[in-house]
Amino acid sequence: MKIGLIGAGRMGGAIVQRLLACGHEVTIWNRSMAKTEPLVELGAKTAPSPSAVVAACEITISILTDGAAIDSAYRAAGGVLEADLSGKLLIEMSTVRPSTSIALAKDILAKGGGVIDCPVGGTVGPARDGKLFGLVGGSDEHVAKAKPILDQLCRRVEHVGPNGSGATLKLSVNLPLLVFWQSFSEALSISSKLDISPERLIDILSDTSGAPNMLKARAPAIVASLKGQVSPNAAFTLDNIRKDLRTMIEEAKSMGWDIPVTIATLKEFDKTSAAGLGEADGLEVPAWFIKTHSK
Repeated sequence: MKIGLIGAGRMGGAIVQRLLACGHEVTIWNRSMAKTEPLVELGAKTAPSPSAVVAACEITISILTDGAAIDSAYRAAGGVLEADLSGKLLIEMSTVRPSTSIALAKDILAKGGGVIDCPVGGTVGPARDGKLFGLVGGSDEHVAKAKPILDQLCRRVEHVGPNGSGATLKLSVNLPLLVFWQSFSEALSISSKLDISPERLIDILSDTSGAPNMLKARAPAIVASLKGQVSPNAAFTLDNIRKDLRTMIEEAKSMGWDIPVTIATLKEFDKTSAAGLGEADGLEVPAWFIKTHSK
């Protein structure tokens, strides 16, 4: 199948690799086209604009940084909405506010296209291996059309409601995970004076009821970080974590909710980013916290 992808960052690039491995013909566009070169070497084609990607493909996936990036890729000159969308299906995977997904869906549907929002749980490794968790919002018709592709990208796909529903649930899924990095940093600070190796400490903590699955999955990288080894390839950067936290806070406020733990976590991560860790993986936060706050 001819599949397009708009936004060839870390996650987008991994998804392209998965699609190519599944035998699809993939056409890509990225704001910085230099980032597409490794993917072209693997067999992907490039297009000069988002609208050109859509014109060349039956289904197009977009996975972008935020609402502003979506506006640029969809609504600016050469954007998706300039293409003939009749019979086309858009799968929007960005982590954004539900209102952004709903407004985009309205514009696409008005032009005769189909659209679902499907933000995904998982980082670069699961994306490359087809082990993401897809949270889908959209009509039954459009979800059914997207399902064969989603099944190749995801270990599990949940259709949770109309357009915007996937975006809503993704914020709920990410919130406790992102806040965890701060609470875990504080937990490690308490045990930092024990005469226990990082390997043993993380092994113990990851086998308790307070540990998310992610802690076991990323235990070796966390141990390496605690030993002073910087992860060379960030799966989920601190600045992207901060972006998601801001999105969660904005969404909660729009609903009349106050989420104080999330707000406090963002304040701490703002300090960490200002110290130079913005492009570092989130798992670097505990080591930095202990080093910075120890007395």
